[in-house]
Amino acid sequence: MKEPLDHYIRKCIENDRGGQQKIYQLFAPVLYGLCLKYMKNEEDAKDVFQEAFVIAFQKMSQYRFEGSFEGWLKRIFINKLIETLNKRKRDVLFVDEMYQEDLVDDEEDIVSFSLPQEKLLEIIQQLPDQYRLVFNLYFFEKMKHKEIAVLLNISEGTSKSNLNRAKSNLQKKITALMASKNS
Repeated sequence: MKEPLDHYIRKCIENDRGGQQKIYQLFAPVLYGLCLKYMKNEEDAKDVFQEAFVIAFQKMSQYRFEGSFEGWLKRIFINKLIETLNKRKRDVLFVDEMYQEDLVDDEEDIVSFSLPQEKLLEIIQQLPDQYRLVFNLYFFEKMKHKEIAVLLNISEGTSKSNLNRAKSNLQKKITALMASKNS
């Protein structure tokens, strides 16, 4: 797929609609799923998805044909998602480090749930923005707390605290869901 993909990327650089449509078709499912993980609802996810694709097409000439094109696209989408969430930041305060004594070693305490993917996504979307953002970057994007801290302009301790609280919230919601199913 590398050669045809390079062809479509070059077409996009030339502002060719056919090339843009092909890139969209190839990557829309993955990138829309990414947006759904970060945003609270489908409407917000669709807005960011559309805006990020426009940015990607505008920046296509900056792609150097090195490394993963999908990774390059994801970086644009994640940056747009973070920018969108930061615009709401006045409503989103990151939990500070003072709660670190409650932390569990997040390397050992990895969240694993046996739920349908759609249900897990729905529960993740219910998390407060700051928890959902750190949770997604850590678990889905495989970023370390140091990277998350730099990206979000927070301390590593705040990243760890937010991850711990996200996992705790998820565990409570899933436990309640399972309990209601067994009733």
